[in-house]
Amino acid sequence: MAENEPGQDFHGADDPRLSALDERLREARVKEAARTGQVAPDADRGYSQGNRVIAALIGSLVGGALIGWCIDRWFATGPWGLIVMLFLGIAVAFRQIIRISGERPE
Repeated sequence: MAENEPGQDFHGADDPRLSALDERLREARVKEAARTGQVAPDADRGYSQGNRVIAALIGSLVGGALIGWCIDRWFATGPWGLIVMLFLGIAVAFRQIIRISGERPE
């Protein structure tokens, strides 16, 4: 069989054209998966988890403080509603951060 005959078996992928084609196909699959949202690219995985941690921390603290302030205004309890709800917000934030850090990015 001649070297470039159709139907020749390329088990070793010695042809640089095939290697380049395989690499381009791999890159195209990764880009398409990232575009459709099936799989995040490697650089964005940690960034995404970091954003979730920041959102959990800020959201829990602000939410707890806001609810505590509202309780203080409605029931005239002084700073105690704010303080208690702020600490409760901190506890919820840490619980969410621990849960997020235990997840593996896919």
